[in-house]
Amino acid sequence: MAEAEETVQTDDARRDSPRFGRALLLIIVILVMCAGMAGMGMFMFNMGRDMSTMTNAVTKMGSDVSSMAGDMRMMTGRMSVMAKSMVDGQAGMSADFARVRAGMEMMTGDMANMAGDMANLSHNISSMTGAIEIMNQSMANMTQAMLRMDGNMAHMAVDINKFTRPETIMMPFSR
Repeated sequence: MAEAEETVQTDDARRDSPRFGRALLLIIVILVMCAGMAGMGMFMFNMGRDMSTMTNAVTKMGSDVSSMAGDMRMMTGRMSVMAKSMVDGQAGMSADFARVRAGMEMMTGDMANMAGDMANLSHNISSMTGAIEIMNQSMANMTQAMLRMDGNMAHMAVDINKFTRPETIMMPFSR
């Protein structure tokens, strides 16, 4: 047992010696450094993986922005074509409306002339009606004059008969 006591004492002595404390401190520092290095390594690994994911996302975003820029260029071209078509359409419609306006003005003038012609026709018909009335009156007067002339001719015939047979004048009841 003495040996066991000696071993315990030597272990206690070792624990009490400054070398043992330094070695223990060195081991603890090395373990802490290893733990710190492992933590830092895991942190760096995770940060590298996150940076890789972020780089992939930024690359995808760049390609999306590039695609969007191409789409916008194409859309700009289409909008330019649409704007040109609208300008051409407005010019065509403006020309059509100008022709419609000119046609309406001409039609309005023609309608005004037609109204004047209708007024003149109405005036001419009125004048003709008056002339027909005068002609009817003249024909009535002429008919009356012919009747009188017929009466006068009949009287003249009677008178001529009397002159051609003078005996009827001298003896009117001798027949």
